[in-house]
Amino acid sequence: MNPQKRFVWAFLFFLPVLFVGVFFYWPLLKIFSHALDGERINEFWSYLSSKPFRQIAWFTIWQAFLSTFCTMMLALPAAYLVARFSFPGKKLFQALTTIPFVLPTVVAAGAFMALFQRFGLDQGMFRLHHTVWALLLAHIFFNLAIVVRTVGSFWAGLDPRVEEQAKILGAAPWHIFRKITLPRLVPALAAAASVVFVFCLTSFGIVLLLGGPTRATIETEIWRQAVWRGDISVASVLAVIQLGAVMVMVLIMNFLQKRQAVVESKVELNPERASRKLLVGNILLLGILVGLPIVILVERAIGVGDGYSFQNFSAMADRISLVPLSSLAALKNSLLFAVVAAVLAALLGGVASFFVVHGNRWLSNFLDFGMMLPLGVSAVVLGFGMLISLDTPPLDLRSSWILVPIAHALLGIPFVMRTVIPTLRRIDPSLRESASLLGASPSKVTKYIDFPIAFRALGVGAAFAFAISIGEFGATSFLPRSPDRLTAPLVLFRLLGAPGEALRGQAMALAVTLMVITAATVILIEGSVFKRETIRSDF
Repeated sequence: MNPQKRFVWAFLFFLPVLFVGVFFYWPLLKIFSHALDGERINEFWSYLSSKPFRQIAWFTIWQAFLSTFCTMMLALPAAYLVARFSFPGKKLFQALTTIPFVLPTVVAAGAFMALFQRFGLDQGMFRLHHTVWALLLAHIFFNLAIVVRTVGSFWAGLDPRVEEQAKILGAAPWHIFRKITLPRLVPALAAAASVVFVFCLTSFGIVLLLGGPTRATIETEIWRQAVWRGDISVASVLAVIQLGAVMVMVLIMNFLQKRQAVVESKVELNPERASRKLLVGNILLLGILVGLPIVILVERAIGVGDGYSFQNFSAMADRISLVPLSSLAALKNSLLFAVVAAVLAALLGGVASFFVVHGNRWLSNFLDFGMMLPLGVSAVVLGFGMLISLDTPPLDLRSSWILVPIAHALLGIPFVMRTVIPTLRRIDPSLRESASLLGASPSKVTKYIDFPIAFRALGVGAAFAFAISIGEFGATSFLPRSPDRLTAPLVLFRLLGAPGEALRGQAMALAVTLMVITAATVILIEGSVFKRETIRSDF
């Protein structure tokens, strides 16, 4: 390889490394330095033993455990349906169960606020708003898709003939499930539960909007200490604790996912037709848990007085005194940031994926772990780290608009890599070997073989990054910005807290618009994944 090409390959390798190093690892180091330097180490241990911290930590943990348990119990019937049966509209069913998972948290919170108001559950004896029950319902709404996909795909690969033999021998259905099916599902159940627990542990927008001021988790307390009170020291201590907890859970998740992959050989069998009772029961259950909040959100968005119209959507173009720009202008900002973030994530994640697959073992492990770590850090901690680290030249970007899509790209890169890497690894090595024997250089092999095959997967990963960016709220809530660069989720957050039916209607209209954009993106992703067998995602 000539020096020029060697330089190009080195540049491509260090491009994603420098990006993640500057905008992810440097902010993390600043958080640790603020929390654990010599002058503040005593404050660190003192805060850990304080009563306010114990209360916040206890509430964070037990609400995450309860949310995880409820999600697992309610999602198992749908996982069973998807795993063992075929029915008309199965792919659409899977896509619809996925939509809540990628909805912006402020949109989901708005949906449940509309639901509570519609049925009189926002006040009085049966009030759910600003209670832990609101958090549980919203977490179930968000995380059902994780269990359905993780457990359902694993369950579909288990040989059903074991259960059939037990049935022939006279075993009751419940006995078969408890003694045979459930033990075989433990790896998938544990893997799904660990993922759901992490998401509930790091929940931010849901707790902030539905939990109210009296209920705080570590995530919301980081935001309150840093943004409201300006106490960077306490916020740094909380961020370090949250990082440690999440890292432990990520290690557990990786262990469980590896165990899930090797615990039992999978088989491919044709699923039988689902019974009407099973199908209707699942549709009703998911219709109540997932569909009802969305339907009520749409109804509140088009409801004006005693009738229905699109007046609230028209009002999105009007600027109100509570926010410095209109909802429509904020939506345009979000779309611009999402496009830039998706392009950055696709370019950097695609390059990193190539080196993970075709680099030597050391490079592969280094990039795979280093580039995936942002997936294990909450957006709140990432935003807080950027707030306190990118404040001096030449990295003083806190007043620049590019910082928002950079933060969003960091969250999207792992999704790109987990979509592209499996596709690259499935390319037949004989194609590359044949091209090399015919005289093609490594760069031409990449250009004419790897890139065309991986391009569609790259597009799916970019769509994931776009969906994440369009509704991102946690990191963005920390980043300083000009008033005219507010994103749609931030404007929606302000509108949901404003009094008055007109403003609430405009908030619902903006929430529906964001929901339609993310839903369209998810359906596009699902269509791409199912249309081409060459695309395989680890998500």
